[in-house]
Amino acid sequence: MNTKIRYIKKVPIMKLIFGFVLFCFGIHGAIFNNVFNLVLSGIGVFLMLAQGSEIDLKTKRYRELYTVLGIDLGKWKNLPVIEYISVFATSESSKVQAMGASANFKNKIIKLNLFYNTNKKIEAYRTEDVSDAFNVAKHFSEVLNIDILDATEQESKWL
Repeated sequence: MNTKIRYIKKVPIMKLIFGFVLFCFGIHGAIFNNVFNLVLSGIGVFLMLAQGSEIDLKTKRYRELYTVLGIDLGKWKNLPVIEYISVFATSESSKVQAMGASANFKNKIIKLNLFYNTNKKIEAYRTEDVSDAFNVAKHFSEVLNIDILDATEQESKWL
């Protein structure tokens, strides 16, 4: 069984394309024109940047993960003593603006949080699939020997 669990929030495809184009123009401009064009590359990298987390259950370490162009960045920290894992449903909203008009979109997601020191948490995983969320939660539960709190319904219950 895989001992590393990671989730990375997906970057919208148009944002990736725009970021990649800016990155390339910035590099090209810096080589053939002016070094200050690297600012465009920096903006491009920022647009392509994806965030998430990675937990290594074997070594009991975790890190907040930043990834761009396949390069992962983030400092490993020792995983604290986890008391329980919470699986809960929430909605994630995003706003899209174009030509003076805007629209808000909401999609339902399932988050897994690892709780320690009574109320501190580490967001360990997020998905749109309930069965995937509970499979990952069971994996955490077995490896870390912790209970699962199902907060996907109005009434929370321990599994």
